[in-house]
Amino acid sequence: MIIDLISDTVTKPTKGMLDAMMNAKVGDDVFKMDPTVNALQEKAAKLFGMEEALFFPSGTMANQAAIKLHTQPGDKLFCHKYAHVYNYEGGGAAFNAGVTCKLIDGARGMFTATQLQEAVVGRSDIHVPYSKLVCIENTTNKGGGACWDFFELKKIQKISKENNLAFHLDGARLFNALVEKKESPKHYGQLFDTISICLSKGLGAPIGSILLGSKEDIEKALRIRKLFGGAMRQAGFLAAAGIYALDNHIERLSEDHQKAKEIGTVLKSVSYVTKVEQIETNIVIFYVDDKIGDENFINKMKEKNILLTPMGEGKIRIVTHLDFTDQMHEVLLKDLKNF
Repeated sequence: MIIDLISDTVTKPTKGMLDAMMNAKVGDDVFKMDPTVNALQEKAAKLFGMEEALFFPSGTMANQAAIKLHTQPGDKLFCHKYAHVYNYEGGGAAFNAGVTCKLIDGARGMFTATQLQEAVVGRSDIHVPYSKLVCIENTTNKGGGACWDFFELKKIQKISKENNLAFHLDGARLFNALVEKKESPKHYGQLFDTISICLSKGLGAPIGSILLGSKEDIEKALRIRKLFGGAMRQAGFLAAAGIYALDNHIERLSEDHQKAKEIGTVLKSVSYVTKVEQIETNIVIFYVDDKIGDENFINKMKEKNILLTPMGEGKIRIVTHLDFTDQMHEVLLKDLKNF
């Protein structure tokens, strides 16, 4: 038995999801003639109370499209120093949109409205980039699955508006935050100019993300998706998995969160772990004693068929997900206790 906790992207489609995919009605999505893609886009837009949505092959492409539609080459975006759009999208903000990133510090991948205000102020002449965009990530990946405070986000939106900055949400694991905080998608739809949501993480679809926004922004995003090579044909087979995920896999995310917290409790009880980051959702980040070392620990666990991933700076990450069964959970807890 392989216990793969590298990411929540490792899941396989469930039987119900596969059945939905195989029975999907499809057409040519480039001509907007795939009925299942259209249904997914309409469903997502309605869920968040936003005007339109667009299906993308990946969350990175959806984020990069959002950055490009809100900016021009030479502009500047603001994000946390841990942000996925800066750290894990291959330098795409610079390559695809020609923009620079102003990095903001803060706890667990999140910054405050005050910190944004301090970053925004300053000279605005020909020597510096135009400020155009604020990007936040919810939940935070490198921050350990942390959930932003909604009222702080409202303050950040206010500062963004006052400074003519667009506001984009990288919602790769947004549904984890919504379930954990018992929040409404529509509240987020009212707050952000654009939102990307990933279907292939906790929701368990094999591929795909959605970008939400105004009709004008999604029209621009359609052109950018084509430019990036992301236009698809009979994509309804994939969109069907997304519809199934939205209908069946949101509320169950709380099970992943509970398992993650139980793992954290065990890690805090063993002598070889020096620190466990706060756990809110399905990501556990911890540090082991220097005498053991993170690479050595990961390799030793791999020998037990338990797969973990390094995050740099001595961090080790565990991510719970749809395919992490109760039996696997018990085996993991036992092996952590007996390491």
